[in-house]
Amino acid sequence: MRHTALRVLLGALVCLGGWSAVAQEPAPPAMDPLHRPFDEILDIYVRDGLVYYHALKLERPRFDRYVASLDVAPAVYQAWTPPRQLAFWLNAYNAFVLRTVIDHYPIRGRAPQYPASSIRQIPGAFEARTFRAAGRTVTLDGIEKEILPGFGDARAYLVLGRGAVGSMRLRSEAFTGERLDAQLSQAAAESVTRHALVQVDQVAGVLSASPVFSWREPMFVASFADRAPATFATRSAIERAILALVDPHLVTSERDYLRRNDFRVVFHEFDWAINDLTNRP
Repeated sequence: MRHTALRVLLGALVCLGGWSAVAQEPAPPAMDPLHRPFDEILDIYVRDGLVYYHALKLERPRFDRYVASLDVAPAVYQAWTPPRQLAFWLNAYNAFVLRTVIDHYPIRGRAPQYPASSIRQIPGAFEARTFRAAGRTVTLDGIEKEILPGFGDARAYLVLGRGAVGSMRLRSEAFTGERLDAQLSQAAAESVTRHALVQVDQVAGVLSASPVFSWREPMFVASFADRAPATFATRSAIERAILALVDPHLVTSERDYLRRNDFRVVFHEFDWAINDLTNRP
C-alpha cells in the first residue's frame, strides 16, 4: 500500500507543479529486484507483525512465484556481498514460514501443548518440511541453525517471523543488503517495546526475556556479551548479552533501575499462537 500511496502523491505533486521540491529529496534505497515482489506482498498483507493469511492465500500464485525465484544459481548467490546474502536468507525464512502456514490454512490441530491454530500443529513445519533456495534444499531449522550463524550477527534472530505472536514483529517490508544494518538496528531498538521479547518488571524485580535468547545463546553471547556495561560483569554471559542489547534503548527509569543490578533474569514461555490478523477486532 505504501508503494501505491507514493505513486499517487507524486502524481498529485506533478499536477500541482510541485515536482521540483520532490525531486530534491533523496531517492529511497533501491529494493533488490529479486525481493521486490516479496516487499510488495508484505506491504499489503502484514500489519504490525500480523498477517492477513486468508487474503494472502487467495493471491498465492504471485507469492508462489516469488518463493520459486529464491532458488537462484549458487554462482549468482556466491557473487553477492555478505549483507545481501544475509538479507536473502532472512527473506527466504520469512517467506517459507508464510508458505507453510497458507499451505495448511486454516490450521486446526489437536496437539494439546500448542494452540489449535499454531504453526506448531503442522507436522515437521520447522525440522522436516523442505524448500529450495540458492541451489540448496533447506528446512527452516536448517536456515536458523546452520546458515545464519555463519554471518555472525545475532540480530538476525530477532527478525525471524516464526508464524507466532511470540516472535519479533514481522516487518511489512523485505530485507535488502543496502539497508540491512539499519533494519536490524531498528529491530534491536524495538525489542524493549515488544513484551514478547523483553519486559522489565520493577515491582517484581525481574527482567523477563524471550526464550529465543536462550535457544540461540552462543550467537547472542558472541555478538553482545562483551558490550555489556561494567556493572553487569558478574552476571552470566547470556544475561550480559541481553543487557547489552537492550540497555541503549531503554527509557531512563528502566535503565537506572537495571543499573542497580538487583534484579533476576527469567525466560518466559514462547507464545506459539498464530500471528493471524484475520477476524481480529
